[in-house]
Amino acid sequence: MRLIIAEKPSQAQKLAAPYPSKKRKDEIEIAACPRFPEGAIVVWAVGHLCELQEPSHYRPEWKSWKYESLPIVPDRFDYRISQGKSKPFQTIKKWLHDRSITDVIIASDAEREGEAIVRLILRLAGNKKPLERLWISSLTEQAVDRGFSQLLPGDQTIPYYHEAMSRACADWLVGMNASRAYTTLLKTIGIEDVFSLGRVQTPTLALIVNREREIKQFVPELYFEVEATLQKGRGTFKAKYTLGKTTKLKTREQADAVVNRATGTAIVKSIDKEEKVEHPPFWFSLSGLQAEAGKRFGFGAKKTLDIAQKLYTKGWISYPRTDSSFVTPDEATLFPQTKARLLKSAAYAGLAAVLTENPSRNSRYVNAKKVSDHYAIIPTEACGDVGRLSGDEAKLYDLINRRFLAAFAPPAKLEKTTVDLMDGEDLYRAKGTVVVSPGYRQVVEMKSKDVELPVLTTGEPLTEKKVEVLSKQTEPPKRYTEGALIMAMKVAGKQLDDEELIHIMKEVEGLGTEATRANIIDGLKKRGYVELQKKELVPTDKGRLLIDVLGDSILASPAMTAKWEKRLHEIGQASASAAEFIDQAKKMSIHLVEEAKARVAAANPEGYTIEPRRFGKKAASRPKASFGVCPSCGKGLVEHPKFIGCSGYREGCKFTMSKQVLGVGLAKDELKQMINGGQSNVHAFKKGDKTFDATLYLEKGALRFEFK
Repeated sequence: MRLIIAEKPSQAQKLAAPYPSKKRKDEIEIAACPRFPEGAIVVWAVGHLCELQEPSHYRPEWKSWKYESLPIVPDRFDYRISQGKSKPFQTIKKWLHDRSITDVIIASDAEREGEAIVRLILRLAGNKKPLERLWISSLTEQAVDRGFSQLLPGDQTIPYYHEAMSRACADWLVGMNASRAYTTLLKTIGIEDVFSLGRVQTPTLALIVNREREIKQFVPELYFEVEATLQKGRGTFKAKYTLGKTTKLKTREQADAVVNRATGTAIVKSIDKEEKVEHPPFWFSLSGLQAEAGKRFGFGAKKTLDIAQKLYTKGWISYPRTDSSFVTPDEATLFPQTKARLLKSAAYAGLAAVLTENPSRNSRYVNAKKVSDHYAIIPTEACGDVGRLSGDEAKLYDLINRRFLAAFAPPAKLEKTTVDLMDGEDLYRAKGTVVVSPGYRQVVEMKSKDVELPVLTTGEPLTEKKVEVLSKQTEPPKRYTEGALIMAMKVAGKQLDDEELIHIMKEVEGLGTEATRANIIDGLKKRGYVELQKKELVPTDKGRLLIDVLGDSILASPAMTAKWEKRLHEIGQASASAAEFIDQAKKMSIHLVEEAKARVAAANPEGYTIEPRRFGKKAASRPKASFGVCPSCGKGLVEHPKFIGCSGYREGCKFTMSKQVLGVGLAKDELKQMINGGQSNVHAFKKGDKTFDATLYLEKGALRFEFK
């Protein structure tokens, strides 16, 4: 009897569905059948059952967060069963050691993380039985049975496990060391919060912070355009004054001069018509789907992935965590079946007459060389009726279906027209587009912004109903939405200056992977680095402070990620050593710890307000921004509601300075002047029945009056 290990319960049910089976509490038993002559047992994990051990597992002194105990670099990496997940692990372990089991089939998601989930279980459970691998991109019964008939040898996919483990261990090293180094060092200058840093997370945050900086520093430039409203019959259209290749004029005087020269009539000088063929769009990769769903529906990246995962588990779409927009020739053989099933739905039945093309031999969609682990996100041959869904799930499923069906429609044919008109010596230009044949546009329901011009003839005079000056200004870059950030992460290497690194980033698809980008963005929000404002990602003071402190550190640049992703990819292809990669990650972690000291020493936390976060419970009232350096011990000063205190109070420093002296409230500027060796403003103080004018200053950390 064979043991099949799935990644999750819902997946296990799909794997057993093509065969006679009986579900029990902790497993599914497949009865003897042609595919499994001796039967099979299907068991499942619940995602990641195993996780890396905490630092204290290796050394007791690594339990507490102290800079002096860094770097954290274990000689080896150990794993443990995640809290609360012992029961599914014990079930799998029990069957692994059952004498009736002859071999094991790894049936988790066909990608690196899926490989790691099951192989770690096998490692901790002490498996010694032979392995085979199920590698599929769809959970339909047909795809599942075909996958079980074409199992891969167990050793063929083990490089993916080595890649996933290398990624996890390297990220653990960087995260543990950089997070503890910057958190503990920032505390010494008065910043009381936990700072999480990571190999992908931190350069992604830098993208958002740098974009915000560009927006803040942007200086808008005023420019002017002259627009004429021209009449043709009962209709009108608009044309813009054009000088050379631009419509922009630098001064109002130039624009006014053009308006003053207008005669009230413009003559059609030339009409240029150009036919354009607009092909249907490519099918979705995950990042493409996240970007489009964000643009159309305002979905966050993680929300899009979560909905797509549900549709995949239903067996209605292919595997969503894919970086490809293409399919293989084998998958293309199922197109007629999928198309026919979709057209049974009332939502698409009316499109039958439009779907006249056959994309199964079109390299725009079918190209095995452009499919690595998984092909594009498309509906499966077992796709369901969109009418059975509602809300956001229906929206996303419809988006995927229509993008798929568009490939069966002919291209759209457009006629682009450029009309040049002369008013004296002044040239006005109008542009318009006529949809000659909508083709695939009828399928994807595009909102057209095409402007249609009236029928005109060369030499025809037209009345200028109005000629006016339009005052405009250049606009700053836009903040990232989640979908736009996903695409920016994917092409982050284009921002690098190093030609070699640019080439590397093109090979490895930028920051993160299709499967991890949504979680990276979600993590930035949860850690208080960014906030969502009107669907735009805005960095908080905490996020800006961290990136400002890091400066040009490699940890805030795509450069390190570029090199690491290339090496990780090579490990997955069995062409690079995992041990050598981990050794480099250890050296990098040591460097980051040493570098942190100098960067924090040069940091200027003035102007930032950092609210400490407490996960799972309401945040406690804690000190906020730094107030400079303690005159007694040199550590950071922190603002409390009623006083300024030293962040080194746990180490015994007693320095405090009240914000109110003898009933007089002191402004922040005065307090900072005093801390820096200066004096406060002159105030009228009252003690008992006596009043006096004085300034305040500090002497050896003690408050003193200078009477006036």
